[in-house]
Amino acid sequence: MAEENRPTGTVATKGIELLTHDTPNGYKASVLLEELHDAYGINYTWQGIDISKGIQKEPWFVALNPNGRIPVIVDHDRNGLAVFEGVAILNYLVRRFDKDFRFSFNPETELDQVAIAESWMAWQHGGLGPMQGQGNHFLHVALNKKQYYSAQRYVGETERLYGILDTRLADRDYVAGAGRGKYSIADMAIVGWASIMKISGADDSKFPNVAAWVARCRARPATARGFQIPKDTPYRDSNTEERLKDPEAAKHDKEWKEFLAEAQEKFNYKYTSP
Repeated sequence: MAEENRPTGTVATKGIELLTHDTPNGYKASVLLEELHDAYGINYTWQGIDISKGIQKEPWFVALNPNGRIPVIVDHDRNGLAVFEGVAILNYLVRRFDKDFRFSFNPETELDQVAIAESWMAWQHGGLGPMQGQGNHFLHVALNKKQYYSAQRYVGETERLYGILDTRLADRDYVAGAGRGKYSIADMAIVGWASIMKISGADDSKFPNVAAWVARCRARPATARGFQIPKDTPYRDSNTEERLKDPEAAKHDKEWKEFLAEAQEKFNYKYTSP
Protein backbone atom coordinates (compact mmCIF):
# COMPACT_ATOMS: atom_id res chain seq x y z
CA MET A 1 0.00 0.00 0.00
CA ALA A 2 1.31 3.45 -0.89
CA GLU A 3 2.11 5.84 1.95
CA GLU A 4 -0.63 8.38 2.56
CA ASN A 5 0.17 11.74 0.94
CA ARG A 6 3.55 10.52 -0.33
CA PRO A 7 4.30 12.56 -3.49
CA THR A 8 4.70 10.53 -6.67
CA GLY A 9 4.84 13.37 -9.19
CA THR A 10 3.70 16.91 -9.77
CA VAL A 11 0.06 17.69 -9.04
CA ALA A 12 -0.57 21.14 -10.54
CA THR A 13 -1.45 21.94 -14.15
CA LYS A 14 -0.80 25.68 -14.08
CA GLY A 15 1.30 28.21 -12.21
CA ILE A 16 4.32 27.48 -10.04
CA GLU A 17 4.64 24.22 -8.13
CA LEU A 18 7.22 24.00 -5.34
CA LEU A 19 8.76 20.72 -4.16
CA THR A 20 10.48 21.38 -0.86
CA HIS A 21 11.48 20.32 2.65
CA ASP A 22 12.09 22.11 5.96
CA THR A 23 15.74 23.00 5.35
CA PRO A 24 17.56 26.33 4.92
CA ASN A 25 17.73 25.78 1.18
CA GLY A 26 14.07 24.82 0.97
CA TYR A 27 12.98 27.98 2.75
CA LYS A 28 14.62 30.20 0.14
CA ALA A 29 11.91 29.38 -2.39
CA SER A 30 8.92 29.31 -0.04
CA VAL A 31 9.86 32.65 1.56
CA LEU A 32 10.10 34.39 -1.82
CA LEU A 33 6.89 32.79 -3.09
CA GLU A 34 5.01 34.02 -0.02
CA GLU A 35 6.45 37.51 -0.45
CA LEU A 36 5.45 37.47 -4.14
CA HIS A 37 1.97 36.38 -3.10
CA ASP A 38 1.57 39.40 -0.82
CA ALA A 39 3.16 41.83 -3.27
CA TYR A 40 1.59 40.67 -6.54
CA GLY A 41 -1.08 38.11 -5.70
CA ILE A 42 0.99 35.25 -7.13
CA ASN A 43 -0.46 31.87 -6.13
CA TYR A 44 1.43 28.60 -6.17
CA THR A 45 1.14 24.95 -5.24
CA TRP A 46 3.58 23.11 -2.99
CA GLN A 47 4.35 19.57 -1.97
CA GLY A 48 6.51 18.48 0.95
CA ILE A 49 9.35 16.13 -0.02
CA ASP A 50 10.51 14.11 3.00
CA ILE A 51 14.18 13.67 2.20
CA SER A 52 14.58 11.15 5.04
CA LYS A 53 12.44 8.78 2.96
CA GLY A 54 14.51 9.24 -0.18
CA ILE A 55 11.68 10.72 -2.25
CA GLN A 56 14.15 13.14 -3.83
CA LYS A 57 16.02 10.16 -5.30
CA GLU A 58 13.00 8.63 -7.03
CA PRO A 59 12.96 8.65 -10.87
CA TRP A 60 10.11 11.16 -11.18
CA PHE A 61 11.95 13.65 -8.97
CA VAL A 62 15.36 13.11 -10.56
CA ALA A 63 13.73 13.83 -13.92
CA LEU A 64 13.07 17.34 -12.57
CA ASN A 65 16.38 17.75 -10.73
CA PRO A 66 19.18 15.43 -11.85
CA ASN A 67 21.01 16.22 -8.60
CA GLY A 68 18.24 14.69 -6.48
CA ARG A 69 17.97 17.60 -4.05
CA ILE A 70 15.31 20.05 -2.90
CA PRO A 71 14.02 22.63 -3.63
CA VAL A 72 12.70 22.40 -7.18
CA ILE A 73 10.07 24.59 -8.82
CA VAL A 74 8.07 23.62 -11.87
CA ASP A 75 6.56 26.40 -13.97
CA HIS A 76 3.50 24.77 -15.50
CA ASP A 77 2.83 27.89 -17.55
CA ARG A 78 6.15 27.46 -19.36
CA ASN A 79 5.79 23.90 -20.59
CA GLY A 80 6.64 22.38 -17.21
CA LEU A 81 10.04 24.09 -16.95
CA ALA A 82 11.88 22.77 -13.87
CA VAL A 83 14.33 25.03 -12.05
CA PHE A 84 16.57 23.65 -9.30
CA GLU A 85 19.18 25.05 -6.87
CA GLY A 86 18.00 27.73 -4.47
CA VAL A 87 19.87 30.68 -5.97
CA ALA A 88 18.69 29.81 -9.49
CA ILE A 89 15.11 29.57 -8.21
CA LEU A 90 15.32 32.97 -6.51
CA ASN A 91 16.67 34.61 -9.65
CA TYR A 92 14.11 32.92 -11.89
CA LEU A 93 11.14 33.90 -9.74
CA VAL A 94 12.06 37.58 -9.48
CA ARG A 95 12.75 37.82 -13.21
CA ARG A 96 9.42 36.17 -13.90
CA PHE A 97 7.22 37.97 -11.37
CA ASP A 98 8.97 40.85 -9.57
CA LYS A 99 8.09 43.47 -12.15
CA ASP A 100 8.43 46.35 -9.70
CA PHE A 101 11.76 45.12 -8.30
CA ARG A 102 10.41 44.93 -4.77
CA PHE A 103 12.72 42.04 -3.87
CA SER A 104 15.37 42.48 -6.55
CA PHE A 105 17.16 45.29 -8.35
CA ASN A 106 16.60 46.90 -11.74
CA PRO A 107 19.58 46.15 -14.00
CA GLU A 108 18.82 49.29 -16.00
CA THR A 109 19.12 51.67 -13.05
CA GLU A 110 20.70 49.63 -10.21
CA LEU A 111 23.31 47.51 -11.91
CA ASP A 112 25.71 47.94 -8.98
CA GLN A 113 23.10 46.58 -6.56
CA VAL A 114 22.37 43.66 -8.88
CA ALA A 115 26.06 42.76 -8.71
CA ILE A 116 26.20 43.23 -4.93
CA ALA A 117 23.14 41.05 -4.35
CA GLU A 118 24.47 38.35 -6.65
CA SER A 119 27.85 38.47 -4.90
CA TRP A 120 26.27 37.79 -1.52
CA MET A 121 24.07 35.06 -2.96
CA ALA A 122 27.16 33.41 -4.44
CA TRP A 123 28.91 33.83 -1.06
CA GLN A 124 26.09 31.88 0.57
CA HIS A 125 25.83 29.26 -2.17
CA GLY A 126 29.55 28.55 -2.37
CA GLY A 127 30.63 29.29 1.19
CA LEU A 128 28.18 29.57 4.06
CA GLY A 129 25.79 26.80 3.00
CA PRO A 130 28.42 24.14 2.29
CA MET A 131 30.57 24.97 5.32
CA GLN A 132 27.68 25.17 7.78
CA GLY A 133 26.06 22.09 6.25
CA GLN A 134 29.22 20.04 6.72
CA GLY A 135 29.55 21.37 10.27
CA ASN A 136 26.03 20.18 10.98
CA HIS A 137 26.88 16.75 9.59
CA PHE A 138 29.89 16.21 11.82
CA LEU A 139 28.22 17.67 14.93
CA HIS A 140 24.90 15.86 14.60
CA VAL A 141 24.63 13.14 11.96
CA ALA A 142 28.15 11.72 12.46
CA LEU A 143 28.56 12.63 16.14
CA ASN A 144 29.26 9.00 17.09
CA LYS A 145 32.23 8.91 14.69
CA LYS A 146 33.96 11.72 16.59
CA GLN A 147 35.68 13.38 13.64
CA TYR A 148 37.46 16.03 15.71
CA TYR A 149 39.41 17.81 13.00
CA SER A 150 36.47 17.94 10.59
CA ALA A 151 34.08 19.33 13.21
CA GLN A 152 36.32 22.16 14.36
CA ARG A 153 37.36 22.94 10.80
CA TYR A 154 33.84 23.37 9.45
CA VAL A 155 32.48 25.15 12.52
CA GLY A 156 35.48 27.47 12.44
CA GLU A 157 34.89 28.31 8.80
CA THR A 158 31.20 28.88 9.55
CA GLU A 159 32.13 31.36 12.28
CA ARG A 160 34.58 33.10 9.97
CA LEU A 161 31.82 33.56 7.40
CA TYR A 162 29.34 34.86 9.96
CA GLY A 163 31.96 37.37 11.02
CA ILE A 164 31.97 38.70 7.46
CA LEU A 165 28.19 38.95 7.43
CA ASP A 166 28.15 40.62 10.86
CA THR A 167 30.53 43.31 9.58
CA ARG A 168 28.35 43.82 6.50
CA LEU A 169 25.30 44.37 8.70
CA ALA A 170 26.99 46.69 11.20
CA ASP A 171 25.41 49.80 9.66
CA ARG A 172 22.76 48.23 7.43
CA ASP A 173 19.31 46.72 7.86
CA TYR A 174 19.65 44.35 4.89
CA VAL A 175 22.43 42.77 2.89
CA ALA A 176 22.00 44.59 -0.44
CA GLY A 177 20.50 47.87 -1.60
CA ALA A 178 21.46 51.52 -1.35
CA GLY A 179 21.76 53.21 2.02
CA ARG A 180 20.75 50.82 4.76
CA GLY A 181 19.55 48.37 2.13
CA LYS A 182 16.24 46.77 1.30
CA TYR A 183 14.85 43.30 1.91
CA SER A 184 15.71 41.25 -1.15
CA ILE A 185 16.57 37.83 -2.49
CA ALA A 186 20.08 38.35 -1.09
CA ASP A 187 18.60 38.20 2.42
CA MET A 188 16.31 35.30 1.53
CA ALA A 189 19.28 33.26 0.32
CA ILE A 190 21.01 33.55 3.70
CA VAL A 191 18.41 33.91 6.45
CA GLY A 192 17.41 30.24 6.63
CA TRP A 193 20.99 29.26 7.37
CA ALA A 194 21.47 32.08 9.87
CA SER A 195 18.33 30.94 11.71
CA ILE A 196 20.20 27.78 12.80
CA MET A 197 23.54 29.40 13.53
CA LYS A 198 23.80 28.24 17.16
CA ILE A 199 22.85 24.63 16.58
CA SER A 200 25.54 24.59 13.91
CA GLY A 201 28.11 25.34 16.60
CA ALA A 202 28.64 29.04 15.90
CA ASP A 203 28.87 31.26 18.97
CA ASP A 204 26.02 33.68 18.24
CA SER A 205 27.25 36.16 20.87
CA LYS A 206 30.01 37.07 18.40
CA PHE A 207 27.48 38.07 15.75
CA PRO A 208 24.88 40.45 17.25
CA ASN A 209 24.21 42.21 13.95
CA VAL A 210 23.39 38.89 12.29
CA ALA A 211 21.04 37.92 15.13
CA ALA A 212 19.20 41.27 14.91
CA TRP A 213 18.92 40.92 11.11
CA VAL A 214 17.49 37.40 11.39
CA ALA A 215 14.79 38.68 13.75
CA ARG A 216 14.09 41.60 11.40
CA CYS A 217 13.66 39.34 8.38
CA ARG A 218 11.56 36.74 10.15
CA ALA A 219 9.23 39.41 11.57
CA ARG A 220 7.86 39.99 8.06
CA PRO A 221 4.46 38.21 7.84
CA ALA A 222 5.07 36.69 4.41
CA THR A 223 8.56 35.53 5.32
CA ALA A 224 7.23 34.01 8.54
CA ARG A 225 4.68 32.05 6.49
CA GLY A 226 7.43 30.92 4.15
CA PHE A 227 9.18 29.30 7.12
CA GLN A 228 6.05 27.23 7.76
CA ILE A 229 6.30 25.43 4.39
CA PRO A 230 6.22 22.52 4.73
CA LYS A 231 6.82 23.24 8.44
CA ASP A 232 9.12 25.36 10.58
CA THR A 233 12.24 23.50 11.63
CA PRO A 234 12.36 22.71 15.37
CA TYR A 235 16.12 23.32 15.20
CA ARG A 236 15.97 27.08 14.69
CA ASP A 237 17.91 29.02 17.30
CA SER A 238 14.87 30.95 18.51
CA ASN A 239 13.20 27.65 19.43
CA THR A 240 16.06 26.28 21.52
CA GLU A 241 14.34 26.52 24.91
CA GLU A 242 11.24 24.71 23.68
CA ARG A 243 13.23 22.05 21.81
CA LEU A 244 15.39 21.22 24.84
CA LYS A 245 12.34 20.31 26.91
CA ASP A 246 12.60 16.97 25.13
CA PRO A 247 15.05 14.84 27.21
CA GLU A 248 16.54 13.21 24.11
CA ALA A 249 17.13 16.58 22.48
CA ALA A 250 18.72 17.90 25.68
CA LYS A 251 20.99 14.84 25.87
CA HIS A 252 22.08 15.28 22.25
CA ASP A 253 22.63 19.00 22.79
CA LYS A 254 24.97 18.29 25.70
CA GLU A 255 26.87 15.63 23.77
CA TRP A 256 27.58 17.67 20.66
CA LYS A 257 28.61 20.74 22.61
CA GLU A 258 31.06 18.72 24.69
CA PHE A 259 32.43 17.11 21.54
CA LEU A 260 32.88 20.47 19.80
CA ALA A 261 34.64 21.93 22.83
CA GLU A 262 37.01 18.94 22.85
CA ALA A 263 37.66 19.28 19.12
CA GLN A 264 38.39 23.00 19.37
CA GLU A 265 40.74 22.48 22.32
CA LYS A 266 42.46 19.56 20.59
CA PHE A 267 43.34 21.70 17.56
CA ASN A 268 43.77 25.01 19.44
CA TYR A 269 40.92 26.70 17.55
CA LYS A 270 40.89 30.50 17.63
CA TYR A 271 38.11 32.51 15.97
CA THR A 272 39.30 34.87 13.27
CA SER A 273 37.46 36.74 10.52
CA PRO A 274 37.83 37.40 7.65
